[in-house]
Amino acid sequence: MAMISANNVTLRIGKKALFEDVNIKFTEGNCYGIIGANGAGKSTFLKILSGQLETTNGDIVITPGQRLSFLEQDHFKYDNYTVMDTVIMGNERLYEIMKEKDAIYAKENFTDEDGIRASELEAEFAEMDGWDAESNAAMLLNGLGIDPSLHYAQMADLNGNEKVKILLAKALFGNPDILLLDEPTNHLDLDAISWLEDFLIDFENTVIVVSHDRYFLNKVCTHIADIDYGKIQLYAGNYDFWYESSQLIIKQRKEANKKKEEQIKELQEFISRFSANASKSKQATSRKRALEKIELDDIKPSSRKYPYIDFRPEREIGNEVLSVEGITKTINGEKVLDNITFIVGHDDKIAFVGGNELAKTTLFKILVGEMEPDSGTYKWGVTTSQAYFPKDNTEEFDNDYTITEWLTGYSPVKDVTYVRGFLGRMLFAGEDGVKKVKVLSGGEKVRCLLSKMMISGANCLIFDEPTNHLDMESITALNEGMKRFKGVELFSCHDHQVVQTTANRIMEILPNGTMIDKITTYDEYLASDEMARKRTIYTSTEAEEDNN
Repeated sequence: MAMISANNVTLRIGKKALFEDVNIKFTEGNCYGIIGANGAGKSTFLKILSGQLETTNGDIVITPGQRLSFLEQDHFKYDNYTVMDTVIMGNERLYEIMKEKDAIYAKENFTDEDGIRASELEAEFAEMDGWDAESNAAMLLNGLGIDPSLHYAQMADLNGNEKVKILLAKALFGNPDILLLDEPTNHLDLDAISWLEDFLIDFENTVIVVSHDRYFLNKVCTHIADIDYGKIQLYAGNYDFWYESSQLIIKQRKEANKKKEEQIKELQEFISRFSANASKSKQATSRKRALEKIELDDIKPSSRKYPYIDFRPEREIGNEVLSVEGITKTINGEKVLDNITFIVGHDDKIAFVGGNELAKTTLFKILVGEMEPDSGTYKWGVTTSQAYFPKDNTEEFDNDYTITEWLTGYSPVKDVTYVRGFLGRMLFAGEDGVKKVKVLSGGEKVRCLLSKMMISGANCLIFDEPTNHLDMESITALNEGMKRFKGVELFSCHDHQVVQTTANRIMEILPNGTMIDKITTYDEYLASDEMARKRTIYTSTEAEEDNN
């Protein structure tokens, strides 16, 4: 049975221990999602497992004879090779045999020794399924959407998104025993992500994956490994199960007077909801078995703190919200918006989707008065008030204010205690309030902007990629806040789950600046439009701050 384990692993960076005496075992047939706050060391841990990084203490043990494969991030490393060769290099030994065989057969003076060596190589080659290597590589490339005309092209001639897919195919090639993937959905279109989900669900060996895409983790994971304060805790189930079971146990502890039997019954109902899975794959079955074994006392609530995000409108919206008529805008000679027209109803939560990032940002800036259209008009209803989350917040924090001073400037109530209440919800405790806004991290700035939107009491919220720079706890809390909000939302977001669970209307601005507008959920929209899946590329701009 294939297995990889970390035994008493410690990693010190300077004086700080990123990991301390970590013991964890990953076994065959399971897919492990690694989660943790920004800077917790998720990518670093994968590098330790793959042998790219030495530990301070402890060791990594792999079952003898097992092949480990990991997703590489260097997009230029294979520029001198063809696509096909790059993928087959995923199995180093197989690639070596192919090259040695070719060199022997290319000799002009073929000796007896060459003949003996060639037959040895041929036997090993056949054993490794070498005759099917090219067709297996082609299958992976086709699945990820690389056109057959590119299979023998030079890597140097391909664009960044294509290279990402080829390096992923290289990692998957040759049925590795242990597969390590760091943010595998980045820069993939949604069709490729869906293919990868199916591939991993049917994959029978060990998978360990770091991802910020909760939708993806929910699809593929049988277990969650949570990095928290230098330790790694293992939980059965996918991300949602980990999150909700944690919340359930916290709730049950507060209801200590409830009978144990009632608590067990509540837990069993909860588990059966999660373990019911239509998929008959081995992964789904293994997840179901793992969940069914869980006892009440097995579930340990996470020590993580979640922000509390709650947008409460000061006043209700009337019937007239927003009408947009013929808005057109050209930027640097490119028409990004072409005659955009729509009317927003008072129950609309509209997700702007697709790959045209600049168009979405431009439209939002026009609607909040930060940019003028070339032609066309828009009109907000008299009962509306807007709060805007910009994608680029540089200007907002380019000053000498402390966090408390900065937020007080936007608060209708100029009382420090009132303002600190909002900061507390966003996990800025006590002393944090006197931090200068210009020194905040990307995630802290986003949490400040969300506090500003909460304190505004606006009934129309506009978000331009609010999940960038957030850790998964904050994304989950934002998702809940957006679902609960009793007003209008216009937003763009890379998090599939936020879009799917929040939006009741989808607008996609196409590359030519025109727009598709459908009253539907995101998944229904994607299911009905194959091109939309190719146009939408999932990108996480969240950099893992591993240089803590």
